[in-house]
Amino acid sequence: MQHAVVAGENYGQGSSREHAALAPRYLGLQLVIAKSFARIHWQNLINFGILPLTFINTKDYDQIKQGSMIAIDNVIDSIKSGNKLQANIDGRKNIMLQHHLSTRQIEV
Repeated sequence: MQHAVVAGENYGQGSSREHAALAPRYLGLQLVIAKSFARIHWQNLINFGILPLTFINTKDYDQIKQGSMIAIDNVIDSIKSGNKLQANIDGRKNIMLQHHLSTRQIEV
């Protein structure tokens, strides 16, 4: 089953080991939306095919609850065409997210 993690500030701090990204990926994690990331963990997420996104407006963090359905249409095209993505939360609320991926990271 596909799932996402919604996190606060400095997500992944202290978890620079690759296992912190590898194990969740094998459990189906495809996306992490955070207020901010610990640098090494952010890179490990990318290396294992997990998309790290941040909130453009950090107050949108409060719009997502446990069990919320997050839909991002045309993810691959969106990350290739710019750094902003629109996510729909529970079919009723749109929020804006961003990525800071290089061209090489997008290809990963």
